Amino acid sequence: MTDTENSSLISQVICEIQRGFDDYIFAFNALSRQAPINFKERNWNELQRNHKKRLRLYKDNLKIIISKCEELLKENKGDRGLWKEIKAGFSKLVSQRPDGELAESFFNSVFRKTYPGKCVDSELMFVYPGIQRAPAVPDTSLFYIYPGHWELTRIFEKMLEDFDFGVPYFQKEKDLAFLVREVQEIILTRYATSTDTTIQMLKTVFYRNKAAYLIGRTFIGEKWMPFLIPFVHNKNGVFADTLIFNPDIMSGIFSYTRSYFMAEIEVPAQVVYFLNSIIRNKRPHELYNAIGFNKHGKTELYRDFLTHLSESDDKFVLAPGIKGMVMTVFTLPSYNIVFKLIRDHFDPPKNMTRQQVREKYKLVSLHDRVGRMADTHEFEYFQLPLQRIHPDLLKELKNTVNSLLEFKDETLIIKHLYTERRLKPLNIFLESCSLDEARQAVEEYGNSILQLAQANIFPGDMMTKNFGVTRQKRVIFYDYDEIEFLADMNFRKKPIAETNEQIYASKPWYEIASNDVFPEDFKRFMIGRPDVREYFFDIHPNLFDPEHWNQIRESIARGEFIHAFPYPKHMRFRPEEEI
Repeated sequence: MTDTENSSLISQVICEIQRGFDDYIFAFNALSRQAPINFKERNWNELQRNHKKRLRLYKDNLKIIISKCEELLKENKGDRGLWKEIKAGFSKLVSQRPDGELAESFFNSVFRKTYPGKCVDSELMFVYPGIQRAPAVPDTSLFYIYPGHWELTRIFEKMLEDFDFGVPYFQKEKDLAFLVREVQEIILTRYATSTDTTIQMLKTVFYRNKAAYLIGRTFIGEKWMPFLIPFVHNKNGVFADTLIFNPDIMSGIFSYTRSYFMAEIEVPAQVVYFLNSIIRNKRPHELYNAIGFNKHGKTELYRDFLTHLSESDDKFVLAPGIKGMVMTVFTLPSYNIVFKLIRDHFDPPKNMTRQQVREKYKLVSLHDRVGRMADTHEFEYFQLPLQRIHPDLLKELKNTVNSLLEFKDETLIIKHLYTERRLKPLNIFLESCSLDEARQAVEEYGNSILQLAQANIFPGDMMTKNFGVTRQKRVIFYDYDEIEFLADMNFRKKPIAETNEQIYASKPWYEIASNDVFPEDFKRFMIGRPDVREYFFDIHPNLFDPEHWNQIRESIARGEFIHAFPYPKHMRFRPEEEI
């Protein structure tokens, strides 16, 4: 090519990538802007549909742009010099964008799918950020600001005025009284206001399921005290549901076990910086995920992983727990992530294909996780230094997932894997915890299964080895290969044998369809620890009642949408019967 042709080609590719990203962001924001309308109209099913549409946008736009770039580049797809110039030109083009870090991740996706070999190359892509976008201090234009010398009632009155949901409040005066009471009891009994006291409320409202969340902080006692106010809209109107100061509960609301928020965000780095300042145990990649930019969250996770890898020296080992029949799972002990690979062959009774397993994980990625399923990221051609792989792990990988492995110099390349937060398997937790901890854990275990059911998820394999315990002692489901929609299952009571032939039959004498489930059988495998087994049966009798499961299935068939509150019910301002 002549210099002119080369320059023209570079410009065309840059323009196509930019156009693809622009289309993605435009559609992303358009769907996000529907959330307050859905909240106002109480159109929860439409909100869920928009959430799923938004999750599909990235890949849909990416597919179009990859095709166009391949058509433009033709035999030059693997030209390093060309890609260096494309990257440099694109970097300059997006350097002043408020969402430039997201554009860099989009570029990475295009490059990885277009350039031969799916390589990771810091010269040709943004392995590390092209521009550091984290601000020194938050931009005050992001906030509504209320002076600390105002009376509390006046502050909250102005706050409710600023955040107008466009529908009548259910009991506005009661809301004001509840909010004032909480601040007086939780904050003003510990700290005194001063001339420096101020309140900042992030203007962005975060929508998820049937709730809208306001996030703010107050400077008091010479430090920032974060808080969160969830609002609910039911047939009576909008009302403040509670006021949350507890950092662990706030962290749980932004958890990797919950669906992403719907929120219109113009400057993602600024919002993430602010959220990071008030939810301190969250990494940037977790917060990008939480606000809906999960593809950039994946980029940030990879950068975080590379940094940790360079600063540590421990070896990758098999993850603790019972080996799975579908997945081979390993971890780096010093890092709180597990890596999950679909095995080459499944031992009986598993009879699915690798593609079917991938479809199960895709289902979870698009579904409401209701705080009970761990989020995952999918990677292709993931590179690890071979010297960091423990010999026992390398042997296991070769035995179980050899088709996914490539070796290049001193690097192990894994063609396909999922990353997931590392949790302590429930079966292992129950082996050594106290009786009180065990009771809490098995109660959580049952709650997890029933809450998933209300979200139209039937876990399939409900053995304790497939559930994990979080830092906050919540029980989470993380093994998705047998997951099904609850609406597709048929819950039955076992027929009673009446003849000797039926009683002593070597196999069931009645017909069983592939989707039949007999809840009474759950007791045989659910809890092995003797001192909490009967306790579990007593507190969760509904788990073993086919009628209860069928009632949930019928409510799903009616289109009912159940809101899973991400905070304890006792924190709610009003009892259920009052609202």
